[in-house]
Amino acid sequence: MLLNAIVTGASRGLGRALAAELARHGAKVVLVARESEDLHAAVAEIRAAGGEAHAVAADLGDKEAIHGIAGAAAALVGPIDLLVHNASALGPTPLKLLLDTECEELERVLQVNLVGPFRLSKVIGGGMALRGRGTIVHISSDAATNAYPRWGAYGVSKAALDHLGRSFAAELGELGVRTLIVDPGEMDTVMHAAAMPEADRATLARPSEVAKKLVEILFEQRFENGARMSIGAAS
Repeated sequence: MLLNAIVTGASRGLGRALAAELARHGAKVVLVARESEDLHAAVAEIRAAGGEAHAVAADLGDKEAIHGIAGAAAALVGPIDLLVHNASALGPTPLKLLLDTECEELERVLQVNLVGPFRLSKVIGGGMALRGRGTIVHISSDAATNAYPRWGAYGVSKAALDHLGRSFAAELGELGVRTLIVDPGEMDTVMHAAAMPEADRATLARPSEVAKKLVEILFEQRFENGARMSIGAAS
């Protein structure tokens, strides 16, 4: 199945691995991230392997960037069939108790993890609904369903992202747009290392392994609209 995809947070970790795996399956992929150098390196890697990939350097937490992301993606690959909300902000590290978290710090996490995906889904999801097809994937976390000390800002944002996905599923399902919520489990990533520097990396899943499982699910359409599924170990 050929499709046009946007993956946010695609300069490293799961986003980068997922973009590469989608391209290996023939997708035309637009990678979105703030870190321009890592982003262009990821695109070059995909192209070197024979895939089609394009870079759009942008901050998902910036309201003014949303239409630019959507417009650039459409110009580069055409109408978007798959939108993956993978970009995430952890908040300040070492992780803080909620009582020690500044309002501005919480606001930033919510802008990237929740409001940005909402804005981009409005723009991209509308086109999907008009065409009668499309898939929106929300990358979540175990912190969305379980409360952990010092994970409050991140957990709150992911819990809200989960419900945003379910709400879009309820509203857009009859129009042919499906939503999937994915907890990828604990992975060996820069973000995980920042949050839990004491963790044994040998026990963590590789982003490439998780990406392969997720792409198989997407291409085989093995999920119900609005479903939430866990892949790998719990995160």
